[in-house]
Amino acid sequence: MESGTLCSIGELARRTGLTVKTIRFYSDRGIVVPAHRTPAGYRRYGPDAVARLALVRTLRELGLGLDEIRQVVDRELTLGEVAAQHAAALEVQIGILRLRRAVLTTAAGRDPMTPEEMERMHRLARLTGDERRRLTDEFLDAVFAGLDEDAGWAGVRRSMTPELPDDPTEEQLGAWVELAELSLDPDFRARVRSGAEGHAAGLPDGGSGQPRPDVVVIARDHAAAALAAGITPRSPRADRVAAAITADCSRALGRPDDGELCRWVLQRLTAVNDPRRDRYFRLLALINGWPAPERLAPALDWSVAALRLRAAR
Repeated sequence: MESGTLCSIGELARRTGLTVKTIRFYSDRGIVVPAHRTPAGYRRYGPDAVARLALVRTLRELGLGLDEIRQVVDRELTLGEVAAQHAAALEVQIGILRLRRAVLTTAAGRDPMTPEEMERMHRLARLTGDERRRLTDEFLDAVFAGLDEDAGWAGVRRSMTPELPDDPTEEQLGAWVELAELSLDPDFRARVRSGAEGHAAGLPDGGSGQPRPDVVVIARDHAAAALAAGITPRSPRADRVAAAITADCSRALGRPDDGELCRWVLQRLTAVNDPRRDRYFRLLALINGWPAPERLAPALDWSVAALRLRAAR
């Protein structure tokens, strides 16, 4: 279109790729105003109409409303001001969409799932930062309440505290939902509490002096070495490893290395050996951006199987 030349709405539609109906709608809204009308009332548009409509189309594709577009093309608002407003609004929408996707992705991996479980997952995902902290504190209070604070439990508690970032990934959101569900599970709480109490039993009175090695750590270290060496619990070589576990536990606890001790250690390891514990710490690492921890369950599975065979003899 040459400078100073007016064109009809049909020609403008051909040049812009928009429909006549759309251009007429924009004209009625005052966004692209005709430069002239013929005596018969037909609209005629000036040379700037193509550029204005190209801008309108771009802004519409970016999600701007018609009132804002009119303000931009009339220079009542700058593009930068409008862009900043919409970028902030989109950030909120993106956060909501990521949250929904995290819930749906987690739900998709749990087939079958009840409507009640889905509602709970959605509620947990929408918790505020303060609400998440209260849920976490309630769980950790149930685990550590009454244990000697001077014995290092504050540090252990911190190491089990999830801190979801302000701008979490979908994976972190999904991990938070699953971890929160674990935290609310009464049986899981009781198992973690039992593990804490068992560990506390190995600490000196009053939390002073050197702590005795925990039987779980003793068993884990021996079993990990056996697993690395390819020794199965039923292997003849496993008997020496099982004997080393009970011998070290005997020295740590000051008890005779006999059948009663073997059964006690076996009971302790069985009580602690919960795959949900490994899952909790892997989810925690994902939420907090920590390296993934080693799984405890394989070593405890090995120890329990080997000691069971030894106790049965």
